[in-house]
Amino acid sequence: MTPSKDNVGHFIRQNIETIAKLEAEFNRRRTRSDRVADGISDFSGTMTFVAIHAVLISTWILLNLRTVPGIKPWDPFPFMLLSAVLSIEAIFLSTFVLMKQSRMSRRADERAHLDLQINLLAEREMTLVLQMLQSITEGMGVAAPSRQEVRELAKETSVEAVANELQKAMEEEKVIS
Repeated sequence: MTPSKDNVGHFIRQNIETIAKLEAEFNRRRTRSDRVADGISDFSGTMTFVAIHAVLISTWILLNLRTVPGIKPWDPFPFMLLSAVLSIEAIFLSTFVLMKQSRMSRRADERAHLDLQINLLAEREMTLVLQMLQSITEGMGVAAPSRQEVRELAKETSVEAVANELQKAMEEEKVIS
């Protein structure tokens, strides 16, 4: 049973559309060399690529082992020309893969920065909501579940302090391991 479009709420659908537009815009902004590198990297990671190489290399070797009458070997054993061609191909393929990984890394950094901005905004909004709820409960004389916990959560969060604590904990973890 496939889920229907009706099972996804309006705001979720709106968020999905926004994300799809952001991804489409990122892909549209790629340079021609980025698109070429992506295409080559994508193709080189397929079974079709492996099969083509298996056929070409096998054919090269068979033709150069004098297995086909009338064809003079141009690259006799130990196939130095084949080794050179494959080495050059490996250099270019690894360069295309690195170009794609670099672009993907930049995109991941952009997403991480966006996530951070949204998380900081959400944290600020929640702090304000907790402060308003605290004021309402105090004004109405309603006892809060845990005043100390609510007070602590209603305080402004220092991103720098959290980052410093995280850095210290990570450094201590490195020392332990």
